[in-house]
Amino acid sequence: MKLLQWCKANAMPVIAVLAAAVTAVFVPPDADYLGYYDVKTLSCLLCVLAVVGALRGIGLFPLLAQKLVQAFHTTRGAVTALVSITLAGSMLLTNDTALLTFLPLSWFVLESTGQTKWTALTFILQNCAANLGGMLTPFGNPQNLYLFNYYNIPNGEFLSIMLPPFLLSTVLILLCCLFLPRESLTVPRQETLPDKRRTVIYGMLFCVAVAMVLRGIPYWLGLPVIAAALLVLDRRALLDVDWGLLVTFAAFFTFSGNMARIEPVRQLFRQLLTHGVMPVAALTSQVISNVPAAILLSRFTDDYQGLLVGVNIGGAGTLVASLASLITFREYTKHVKGQTGRFMGLFSAISFGFLAILLAAMTLWMQAGQLLGSTAQ
Repeated sequence: MKLLQWCKANAMPVIAVLAAAVTAVFVPPDADYLGYYDVKTLSCLLCVLAVVGALRGIGLFPLLAQKLVQAFHTTRGAVTALVSITLAGSMLLTNDTALLTFLPLSWFVLESTGQTKWTALTFILQNCAANLGGMLTPFGNPQNLYLFNYYNIPNGEFLSIMLPPFLLSTVLILLCCLFLPRESLTVPRQETLPDKRRTVIYGMLFCVAVAMVLRGIPYWLGLPVIAAALLVLDRRALLDVDWGLLVTFAAFFTFSGNMARIEPVRQLFRQLLTHGVMPVAALTSQVISNVPAAILLSRFTDDYQGLLVGVNIGGAGTLVASLASLITFREYTKHVKGQTGRFMGLFSAISFGFLAILLAAMTLWMQAGQLLGSTAQ
């Protein structure tokens, strides 16, 4: 019984390991397995998660968020601020960490002001903000970090690729916030201040982690520096890292590497990708989630622009399209009982609506870009 409960609580890494094990039956372990794993991506992800965990542990993020929320005095203003904070936070903290940080804060604000009836809409909009806002930076969404390193995409080019879908997503999210009422409310204050010395040190470590991602510092140098500093200052931050996410990444590296060596699979995906990398990536994400979709499809295409956009907007749609969405669902069911059906109905309407609009808009955008490129030649 306890094993079943553990498997339910860690569904994604369990599924990833099982998927890797199944493919290992068809491709027995050999020396080529060592080439599957992107050590830099795993190192950068570990460092970002650990440092952000240390910053969250000293209470910095809730304090900053509440300071912003206190500037607003209506339900619409407070929720819009919370959604905006989640969107901005996802660019720096990774989307799942932003949700783990700001969803509990949103519940605290809504519950303490008697506005819990808006929990489902608030959480869903925060989920959209985390998934779609995180697309703008290489370390915002986990699949970005992998593709950024796998294709060695220049910083400026990455930004130019992701800016159009990011701007459209932001507009859609803010428009949805207008459906909230302008009821007056009072937001409670948090007076506990974080330790200044630790805040400065962790801020510097975060800069090191970002520099690792952006190739300013070698990962083999930044990793031991951050690990050693946190071992001395905050071992809990290392212990509380989302190791399940790292295991999921490692397992999907194995899964995708093996799948790429199975000839019928190679032929299938090559044929599918001839219909367009972006829509195939977005639709594949609906079934196996966008992180494994990115890892798997990268083995079959050099069109990193279409793949980047596809797996990022593919985070919208089904509940399993993004690991972050599962976090949102878990947090909602933890606080609100007996309204799962209502949540799923609203989640599906908003998330699939976002997916349809973004897919249509980005298809037109890319077609226009190709047309202009061919005209210029």
